[in-house]
Amino acid sequence: MSHPATPRVTRPRTVLAMSGETRAAILAPEALDRLARVADLDPRILVTDFGADDPAQRTGLRQAEVLFTGWGCPPLDPAALSAMPRLRAVVHAAGSVKHHITQDVWDRGITVSTAATANALPVAEYTVAAILFANKNILESARVYRAARSRVNLLERFPGVGNYRRTVGIVGASRIGRRVIELLRPYDLRVLVHDPYLDETDARTLGVERAELDTLAAESDVVTIHAPELPATQHLFDAPRLALMRDGATLINTARGSLVDTEALVKEAATGRLNAVLDHTEPEVLPADSPLYDLPNVLLTPHIAGSQGGELHRLADAAVDELERYAHGLPFAHAVDPRTLHQQA
Repeated sequence: MSHPATPRVTRPRTVLAMSGETRAAILAPEALDRLARVADLDPRILVTDFGADDPAQRTGLRQAEVLFTGWGCPPLDPAALSAMPRLRAVVHAAGSVKHHITQDVWDRGITVSTAATANALPVAEYTVAAILFANKNILESARVYRAARSRVNLLERFPGVGNYRRTVGIVGASRIGRRVIELLRPYDLRVLVHDPYLDETDARTLGVERAELDTLAAESDVVTIHAPELPATQHLFDAPRLALMRDGATLINTARGSLVDTEALVKEAATGRLNAVLDHTEPEVLPADSPLYDLPNVLLTPHIAGSQGGELHRLADAAVDELERYAHGLPFAHAVDPRTLHQQA
């Protein structure tokens, strides 16, 4: 009786391509040790410029079968790819690959993996925390308590707060959006989702209600944005759509700042009608005189929702897991599909 052939285990020749800061943050000694066990890797080679005049780098790239990338990896354009004739796979130890994966990569049949699923978890955790705090009116209650410095009559000052049967609107059934949905399941919340690619069957499976964007904006106590940055999503929340939101509602943005019209949001927030939790803004760093820094109903954070500190090690672990699958002849668990990449962040 014949038996299925056991996949041949290899140690693929692998080269690191990312900034020095990224390598220091993501690849702790334990991760580097594990990476070296899985792959044939020279840790002294770190590519930050594919055209650098470095003989060791040129030799490493010429032999590379896998490129292990992170933030700061230069674009893989024709010139870069010509230096890597044996390249078969790119394993990205971060989220979006749009900054360095070009059409030339797909044209060469190179397989790409991303740790975007691992990076989605802390963003979703931040979002859920923001949703629960928003419905408890934490910013305002803390401000009132700080000013009073004595007992506060909660029933009088905050009669409508709480998370019981409140409505949360999720814009984008993306990796992060779906993770937020999953984390919200234990709570007694109504969840609306707007996503042009979400059908009724998927919505039922997720346990959510599909909604048109204007309906979602008008009916939600909290709106959280998880859509990709595309021409069609530029200023998705502009002045007319912000005006649809309920008095006292909260807008959370952990996606790209361009999805919200900053000027329109400043006007709404300055009246006190809307609250906001913003981890991304347009521009990415607001001018020092932006009112959003000081408005009491706005929580502004410095792009901290994604993987930070110890969470970065999860990205390395996820990427090395993928490289280990490749070394065992298995398909990537988190391969990037070029056909749907335009729908993603």
